[in-house]
Amino acid sequence: MVKPGLTLLLTGLLLACSAMPQQSETVYQQVGGLSGIYTITDRFISRIEQEPRILKFFKGSDVARFRTHFAQHLCVETGGPCEYQGESMQVVHQGMNISESDFNLTVELLINAMQDAGVPYTTRNKILAELAPMRASMLYR
Repeated sequence: MVKPGLTLLLTGLLLACSAMPQQSETVYQQVGGLSGIYTITDRFISRIEQEPRILKFFKGSDVARFRTHFAQHLCVETGGPCEYQGESMQVVHQGMNISESDFNLTVELLINAMQDAGVPYTTRNKILAELAPMRASMLYR
């Protein structure tokens, strides 16, 4: 016969384990797959539209094209099944002369967009860690 206290303890452990992200879950899965990627992307674009210091870099840009390529890029960097079909970061940012201040503000907008989309803090940090190596390809080009 199983004691009631032991049953309650085992039930609690099972419930706690089911609420934790799986070890093998990719960041792509943690953000909710392609739907989550587009939610982050749309909120990022919205924040850019409200920030004149960053919006100036998008004058004359095709927002729909940016949306598609940013989402593809984010999908790839989070371990998703997408294929990035845009230009390299160096080519995309050529002639923009993006300063460190501009870059940092853009990262802040992305962080806020991810937070608005409900992306957990640890997942946001994983995404930023994947994107960080591209920094040098974007600055002062």
